[in-house]
Amino acid sequence: MKSYSEEELRLLTQILPNIAAELRGAMANVYFAANRLAPPEARERDAQTDQDAAIFAQSFFRMYRVIGNLSDAPKLAEDTKFVLTNDDIVGLCRDVCEQCTALFALSGVTLRFECDVSTHIISLNAAMLRRLLFNLLSNALKATPRGGTVAVRVKPGLRFVQLSVSDTGCGIKAERLDRIFDGFLTDGPGELSPHGMGLGLALCRRIASGHGGRIMAESTEGVGTTFTVSLPNVKSATGRLEESGIDYVGGFNQTLVELADALPLQAFLHQHLD
Repeated sequence: MKSYSEEELRLLTQILPNIAAELRGAMANVYFAANRLAPPEARERDAQTDQDAAIFAQSFFRMYRVIGNLSDAPKLAEDTKFVLTNDDIVGLCRDVCEQCTALFALSGVTLRFECDVSTHIISLNAAMLRRLLFNLLSNALKATPRGGTVAVRVKPGLRFVQLSVSDTGCGIKAERLDRIFDGFLTDGPGELSPHGMGLGLALCRRIASGHGGRIMAESTEGVGTTFTVSLPNVKSATGRLEESGIDYVGGFNQTLVELADALPLQAFLHQHLD
């Protein structure tokens, strides 16, 4: 785990989650008020209303994604393992990819899922692993131009199960590779646009460590990037445990929230919101 200064720890554990709590309720009220002003039937009737509402919806989901990351900021200061349950990592990753495939196609990017087995049970935290995969997919989509490909692969091994996300995008400069997981605030212009606060990859590393695993990145500028998560290939001896059930997206479409800053506006038109 990265070592944080006292000031950084206070920011992570107190200031950022407090900001998120204030914003979450206000943003939800704004969303429901906007839906009353531009209800589905009005969007169906008028293309301009639908376009305006889509701009709002995308901006809202992008902000809600930021709020979710701010709420999870305290996790970066922790080093304990998550509550894990025996679950199917192949089915989980396949399900996420199926939710994303049509949305990737709107950007002209092909999303592939690859695994040599149909199912594989390990001890994992499904909610956290979904967060990790969605985050890596969002980054991959932002980096990959139209006509490119993103591939998600699950490869069970003797000691570890490897989950990788590869893209044919712009790549990452070699001097940045060894520190892309370290900062929770960006320290300068990056290659991906639009830029966030830098919490996403730091949270991915925390999610990997919370499973007793690790995450690594390989990249070549102009060729693409591969993020590989290695998780212990073990099952829990205590059976299935109850998870917290916290809904960090507030009942909104998780796929749209997680990919909001990578998708084109078209994805938020009325016809695609169902």
